[in-house]
Amino acid sequence: MKDENIVLLDTRPASVFTNGFVPSSIFIGLEGRFAEWAGSLLSFDKTIILVTEAGKEKETIVRLARVGFEKFAGYLEGGFSTWETSGEKIDLIIDVEADELAMDIPFDERLVVVDVRKEGEYADGHLKQATNITLSSLTDPGSMADLDDDQNIYVHCAGGYRSVIAASLIKKEGIHNLRNVLGGWVAIKALKDKFEIEKSEAVLN
Repeated sequence: MKDENIVLLDTRPASVFTNGFVPSSIFIGLEGRFAEWAGSLLSFDKTIILVTEAGKEKETIVRLARVGFEKFAGYLEGGFSTWETSGEKIDLIIDVEADELAMDIPFDERLVVVDVRKEGEYADGHLKQATNITLSSLTDPGSMADLDDDQNIYVHCAGGYRSVIAASLIKKEGIHNLRNVLGGWVAIKALKDKFEIEKSEAVLN
């Protein structure tokens, strides 16, 4: 893990990952567009160590191999619980409901909303307060230049999968004061009377 050429990849469900994970892990859950996001976010030159649900090790390797990954150092035997029971440090991501975000926005001057959806999704409707940093751009640490731990960062996507990937990437860069908005844009739109929502003038294709 101390080797910069090693990637620790956690493929458990998003709701499980946020409750506890090995520090510096990158989350890409098997339940989403797993291989697609792995191929676009991870370096093929680095060696992967896996943290999976029990029995999911082989499936994970097969799906990664299909998109060109060949370097595997192994997997954490016994999964995350082995790490946890050994007394090693763990990290977590705080999950919040959309209505909690709605309550915090008017009263928190340090609150920053990061919308990690694609530019076209963002243009078609977003929170007035939101900054658009697409998930695919987070492979470049420079995309996070305006984020720091003095801010209270709320991350959301469309439904809640991409935001957890994004949160893991942001945490890997040492920015830890963040929250994941459960249900993402779907949950926010369901409470549209509680938010200021706007569209960009030119919706991007």
